[in-house]
Amino acid sequence: MLGLEHDFRIVDTHASLDPDEASVAAHGRDITPERLEREMHQAGIVRAVASPGRRAAGRSYLRANNAVARLAVDRPFVAFARLNGPRDPGNGPVSAVRNLRAERDDHHARPDDVEQYSYDDRFHGFKLVPPHDGLPNADVLERLEAADLPVIVHGGREFPPDAVERELLGYDFPVVLASFGGYPLDTGLMNRTLDLLEEHDRLYVDTSAVRYREILERGVLEHPDRVVFGSGAPHVHPNVGVMEVLTLDVSEDLMRRVFAKNPVRLVPALAEGADV
Repeated sequence: MLGLEHDFRIVDTHASLDPDEASVAAHGRDITPERLEREMHQAGIVRAVASPGRRAAGRSYLRANNAVARLAVDRPFVAFARLNGPRDPGNGPVSAVRNLRAERDDHHARPDDVEQYSYDDRFHGFKLVPPHDGLPNADVLERLEAADLPVIVHGGREFPPDAVERELLGYDFPVVLASFGGYPLDTGLMNRTLDLLEEHDRLYVDTSAVRYREILERGVLEHPDRVVFGSGAPHVHPNVGVMEVLTLDVSEDLMRRVFAKNPVRLVPALAEGADV
């Protein structure tokens, strides 16, 4: 795919990096750090947040997090640590019963893990994927609040915006709800997320896999300081995500906010010349 031509400085808040052969095999694509970097360059993306892809159930993210941080050195990647937990993110009676007995296992994130990542200058934030990884316990979320670093959250139909509000938005740390909270392609959830931006000052959304022009434009026009660019790479070529923003009917100033100003304010390590 040809490289895009544009005059914007673009940084990406949503990319995954599979650090080992087993993870690559599970996803069915050979996306090495070098290839991901090359695809980012083709799209004109100068720096990107990277975190591990999913691990099998019962596996810790400790090694994967450290591998991503190591692979980010001397590359245009900013490492985020992925956290898991024992709690079921569902809202039904079965989930409630499960959570009464939810006990942290050895592979689950602990408060000390969050503290270690927070003081390790290799990491600049966190990622939660409750539908696959479960929700961390309250003591872990309290430690995230103390760290006050951005937390990217993957929601969607299995962890909708109202569940995000109930479980996470009561804590005082920045939350970036991936895909406008509506993955995959659920416009109702996306619009509900945009409503929540009116009520929560530290809630942000990223543009990955939104695909609907009217919803993207609504987000950018109504909340110009709370929308950040996310490509969803490597599952989607970064060119696709960039083009979806470039073709919106909004001003260049608003595009610059989405592509760089808002992400850099949220993740200073994405800034030009930042020491990462």
